[in-house]
Amino acid sequence: MRQIFLDTETTGLEHKLGHRIIEIGCVEMRNRRLTDRHFHCYLNPEREIDAGALSVHGISLEFLQDKPRFADIAAEFLDFVRGAELIIHNAAFDVGFLNAELARLDLAPLDTVCHGIHDTLRMAKDLHPGKKNNLNALCERYAVDNSHRTLHGALLDAEILAEVYMAMTRGQESLIMELVNNNFGQTESAEQANNGGQRRSQLVMRASADELAQHEILLAEIQKESRGKCLWLAGESAT
Repeated sequence: MRQIFLDTETTGLEHKLGHRIIEIGCVEMRNRRLTDRHFHCYLNPEREIDAGALSVHGISLEFLQDKPRFADIAAEFLDFVRGAELIIHNAAFDVGFLNAELARLDLAPLDTVCHGIHDTLRMAKDLHPGKKNNLNALCERYAVDNSHRTLHGALLDAEILAEVYMAMTRGQESLIMELVNNNFGQTESAEQANNGGQRRSQLVMRASADELAQHEILLAEIQKESRGKCLWLAGESAT
């Protein structure tokens, strides 16, 4: 699985009002591991930057005067994201700006190039309804270090988003043994790998007669309440 974590910085909030992209940052992940491949560029927007946007990202128009236009990097950008699953925080914002830039060049929308777009803001709202779900709040919630993030920057935010996404989608991995690949192409637990491939003997605790009797009583109650649909008893009868 190839995934691209993407972020942009812009001259303002509304692409429909003519605002433009001034920075694109992307980092690549394969099979839940970040690679050393990334795409990053600053862009000359050919227009003024709103004061509110400047206060967020700190990128001045003077800094961008000698940078390429979007048209200059469009082919390289599309080649980088082509066929990948894009993961973006508040995807509607970034995709709206990118599609506006592509439309100016008579190019197809982003979703025709990549293999799906996933919004981590929507994911976070589903997981944590009623709570703050911006990137800083998620970093605090999932213990992701963002102390080096004083201003917004597209590449830095894409890297942080990748860490947050990993934490959001980890599920119950911490409750099970970590699997590692052994030299024979098979999988074994980390405990086995550290123990020369040998599995430790397991202590088996047998239920007492009293516990078995209580178990039978509980099953009878479930059988009654479910009108004969107790799965445990059905499994026993099948064997």
